Amino acid sequence: MLRRCATLALGVGLTLTACTTEPPDGPAARATGYVGFEHVHGLGVDPADGMLYAATHFGLFRVPEHGDAERVADRHQDTMGFTVAGERTFLGSGHPDFHMDPDLPTQLGLIRSEDAGESWEIVSLGGEADFHALRAAHGNVYAWDAGTGRVMVSADGGQTWETRSTLDLRDLIVHPDDPAVLLATTERGLLRSEDGGRTWAAPPEAPMIGLLGWAATPSLYGIAPDGIMHRSADGGLTWTEQGSLTGKPEALHVDHRDGVENIYVAVSPARILVSTDGGTSFTSRYAD
Repeated sequence: MLRRCATLALGVGLTLTACTTEPPDGPAARATGYVGFEHVHGLGVDPADGMLYAATHFGLFRVPEHGDAERVADRHQDTMGFTVAGERTFLGSGHPDFHMDPDLPTQLGLIRSEDAGESWEIVSLGGEADFHALRAAHGNVYAWDAGTGRVMVSADGGQTWETRSTLDLRDLIVHPDDPAVLLATTERGLLRSEDGGRTWAAPPEAPMIGLLGWAATPSLYGIAPDGIMHRSADGGLTWTEQGSLTGKPEALHVDHRDGVENIYVAVSPARILVSTDGGTSFTSRYAD
């Protein structure tokens, strides 16, 4: 079950009335019949065992190399901002499965799992924030709240937050070696910050990018809305076109371990593609 920690219960004052205002057919309600791998919000690889996870509109899924994806804990939680923070440790936000967790707010704030998604705990801002982008890097949690547009950073695991700026963005990424360098995708183009997200500027040579992935320097990857993959070797200042994929891109994750780089892309409808050659070509990793 999804649990609230004691400090949240004492300090935020969540009520059952607020939690049950979501209609039965709301975004996180358990659907009648089969609801599978649909509308992927985020991808991540657990370093504990190399398992690929996909956070979707209707639950978190384990995605093995062979066989069917499995919904974790049979929970239909609409998990937004999904990111892997460490071994078996995940961060997220979004909206609960009201059939399984009827006493929770419609906006989960920052949630954390330390058992690979089997259970979750609200860390902060339950009922207040809806984080559509989350990144854990350099001992910080970087977040974007879709409700207010705030770019926020926490230095204590998400207990307290500093608002750095306000943007209307789609994706957010942090430099693997420099906590001050952030990139954000917006409808008007790519933005880059060199002061931890306080101020932003548009790289003049950047293409239109929708999703970002950056596991290790120097390879920063970005996918355009039309499926063209781009790569930057200078932190997003200049870009080269790598390849392209079919389908509407929904989520991007770059996994870099032991010198091996895998680029995972979730595309609609209900597929995950993988590239092992820097985004030049893609093969099917999973199809629902």
